[in-house]
Amino acid sequence: MELTERQNLVVNLIAEVERSGMLHPSLLAQVGVLLLVLLLAWCGNTYIKPKLNLENSRWRAGGEGLLRVFFPLNALILMFFGNHLLKLVYPAPHTLLAIATVLLTAMANIRVLVYMLRHVFNGADWVTKGERYIAASIWGLYVMHVVGILPEIAEALDAVSFPMGKGRVSILLILQGLASVAATLLVAMWIARMIERRLMRAEMIDMNVRVVLVKLLQTLLVVLAVIVALPLVGIDLTVLSVFGGALGVGLGFGLQKIASNYVSGFIILIDRSIKIGDLVNVDNRLGVITSITSRYVVLKSADGTEALIPNDTLVTSTVVNQSYREKQVWTKVPVSVAYESDLDLVMKLLVDIATAHPRIMKDPSPRAYIETFGASSVDMSVGFWLKDPENGQLSLRSEINQKVWAAFREHGINIPFNRLDVVHFRPTDRVAGDGNLQGASQPE
Repeated sequence: MELTERQNLVVNLIAEVERSGMLHPSLLAQVGVLLLVLLLAWCGNTYIKPKLNLENSRWRAGGEGLLRVFFPLNALILMFFGNHLLKLVYPAPHTLLAIATVLLTAMANIRVLVYMLRHVFNGADWVTKGERYIAASIWGLYVMHVVGILPEIAEALDAVSFPMGKGRVSILLILQGLASVAATLLVAMWIARMIERRLMRAEMIDMNVRVVLVKLLQTLLVVLAVIVALPLVGIDLTVLSVFGGALGVGLGFGLQKIASNYVSGFIILIDRSIKIGDLVNVDNRLGVITSITSRYVVLKSADGTEALIPNDTLVTSTVVNQSYREKQVWTKVPVSVAYESDLDLVMKLLVDIATAHPRIMKDPSPRAYIETFGASSVDMSVGFWLKDPENGQLSLRSEINQKVWAAFREHGINIPFNRLDVVHFRPTDRVAGDGNLQGASQPE
């Protein structure tokens, strides 16, 4: 009897069947309405949904979310109208339709939650692996609601409480607060992600300005979500003043480095000293800036490794930004030739080889230099401006050296190398009186 008073829909349905029978017109009408609703929702999902083409709309994120809940949402809308029309004929409560409404709501909640998690966390592995557990948890909550167990659990959790100030805090209130904050934060992060994608495609706005706007928007939405979530569960916002004081003490003692990195990130973005795509050299690492976050900068080197450099380091240390004004970089490739070589021909070959390479700028044009006269060679080099230093220089040097080698062999230009005289000794060799080896082979 107690379960019936707690709106146990399953018990109510069983009682209604026992009281009126399986073939009662009211129950048959509910079955008919339920089947008709599911059929119309299935037809809409099969024939109308592909024609909506919401995925190519301006707000693609919202369109994708609507497509995921198209079937349960249509079914719920049709169920609402069907239930009200059926009440004109049978005013009695329609328990079967109420159970179907709860289950369709659970399906819509599961699809929306999984979609938002995928969207916010960019399809992280834990979201993909945990989909079944998320769905099972939501189904379990709704099933407990249908059978009337959830109110019993809520009452037991609310009974476990403790005083806090002038109020009373229970385990149920804490769980409701956590759920409320988590839900509002998820919605806020989803909205921020959707707006971020729009802003990042706005090419008329500078990249640093876009990143600053995104960071400020994310912070504002998170704070707003917490402010909205706490009053929903009856928590006074004055507790935030206590939290703010604790946060200030924490920043003063142990979190100043985190705060410094956070503020440094905004300084970097606002003064535009470093931008995404710049080629920089910091902490003896040369690479391209691929991302700027609130705490660190992602520096991708030519070998594919990525370094996470704190923002504070970029503000307090010397950073060589090779793309601050222009990204072109001057470099050179050294070459040594024999003294009997035609140096004018060598310089012309070096310039022609460098000019023909697609990654080397034509203006200013490459130039060849005679650097030093060494002990056994003339040390020369060819200097040029590189268009895309972010792609590395090792492959470029290798290609130029390969062409130089082929051109020198074609024109008979020698590259000198050190010669070693090797003397072979045998066990039977002995030293003569004049200090010379007898029986030793001649130098090679």
